[in-house]
Amino acid sequence: MTVITDAAENVAGAGVSGSRRVRRLTGQDKIVLGLMVGIPTLLHVALVWVPTLVSVLLSFSSWDGIGGLATIKFVGVQNYVTMFTVSPTFWPAVQHNVIWLVFFVLLPTPFGVFLAYQLDKSIRFTRFYQTAIFLPVVISAAVTGFIWQTIYDPDNGLVNSILGTNKPGTSYIEWLGDSHLNLWAVLIAASWKQAAYIMILYLAGLKGFDPSLREAAALDGASEWQSFTRVTFPALKPINIIILVVTIIESLRAFDLVYVVAGSNGTKPGLELLSILIANNILGESSLVGYGSALAVVLLVISLVPIVSYVFQTFRKDQQA
Repeated sequence: MTVITDAAENVAGAGVSGSRRVRRLTGQDKIVLGLMVGIPTLLHVALVWVPTLVSVLLSFSSWDGIGGLATIKFVGVQNYVTMFTVSPTFWPAVQHNVIWLVFFVLLPTPFGVFLAYQLDKSIRFTRFYQTAIFLPVVISAAVTGFIWQTIYDPDNGLVNSILGTNKPGTSYIEWLGDSHLNLWAVLIAASWKQAAYIMILYLAGLKGFDPSLREAAALDGASEWQSFTRVTFPALKPINIIILVVTIIESLRAFDLVYVVAGSNGTKPGLELLSILIANNILGESSLVGYGSALAVVLLVISLVPIVSYVFQTFRKDQQA
């Protein structure tokens, strides 16, 4: 018995010492780890942080992008003063971005949640419906813009054909040419993609939702609407926050669809957006790089508000857990 006990203790001791042994990285492991961490870090710094810092510096300068760096002139906050007080397009662009955000929050986002909730019920052909609805997200913005240009065409477009406003003797409706209508027309086109994107996000959240909670609510006599508003929706709070942040960011970075649909380098009355102003001032014929960089900094600051709020709430939740 003594021999057996001693052997068992030796084996246990060897196991404990073995579990405490730390395997050192070999030279090859260090090289692989360095490449896996270093390359993405360098790309991130080169493609994100360096352009951001350069834009901040250029926002305090006057430069047309010609003649090299020696032609850059420091003008202080003059670009920001011009932007907030003199520029005839800045405040309309801000107003249109706000309208874009409110429209996204009120229509395509709730509609995307509704589609996700319905498709989560395992109805027939649900995979087909998901693919068909998600298709606008896969299609490039240029193709989407050309599709909606055809739909809104005043002569042969689908909308005017249905309304009968393209017949002889009737006044054509310029959906993309009328400054009072073109923003709303583009918003409807953008909602096609936004609703599909929100649907996929919320559907992923519903797949991880505990169905027993919904069954318990049904046994308690709750209606489907009460079950969703009092059980499902509060339980998916992390997904709801992500969707809200995504909606805000999408409304601020709206560019590609408007640029394609508007034509003329995206400059069309009624379709002014901050992203369009940035592109036109930096890459346009006027090439006001300093002023365009100031616009980019303002857009960056506005975009950081929801991102920082989301990160702060996430870290606070992790600390409380």
